[in-house]
Amino acid sequence: MTGTATLSKAPAATVIRADYGNADHAADIVKMLRAYAMDPMGGGEDLSSEVQENLVPGLAATPAASSLLAYVDGQPAGLANLMTTFSSFGGKPLLNIHDIVVAKDFRGSGVGRALFAEIETIAQEKGACKVTLEVLEGNIPAKALYASLGYGDYVLDPEMGKALFWQKRL
Repeated sequence: MTGTATLSKAPAATVIRADYGNADHAADIVKMLRAYAMDPMGGGEDLSSEVQENLVPGLAATPAASSLLAYVDGQPAGLANLMTTFSSFGGKPLLNIHDIVVAKDFRGSGVGRALFAEIETIAQEKGACKVTLEVLEGNIPAKALYASLGYGDYVLDPEMGKALFWQKRL
């Protein structure tokens, strides 16, 4: 399924569901994730050659994984790596946006909104009860986009505060 969104003063972004077996899609997934990794919001360092080599085969081997690619005039402009899991409290699937990136030259042009439109279509197709994502506190432009689309803090009980995203590296 393909979605199209009109960008202000820019060509429309075409969003496709990536095929991990398609060499062009695989190359664009790696290219976009490298751009994200090298951005300050992605840590500011390139992906190792091992990660670059294992990225698409690893996604392909993960049944819960799917990816979207956004193109503008044939150029890769955005990527969303998604993971479908299950909400124990909702009793239905949930769709987690594991990675989302818009190439620097296309930020503010509607590519992110086009990706989110397709993400929400996929969530509806899966009967998901929600879409989740993580965002850095300092990523003000991303937070503004997400809030404008209806995303917000995860809170069960306001007295207990917001949920936090923690990790332990292995």
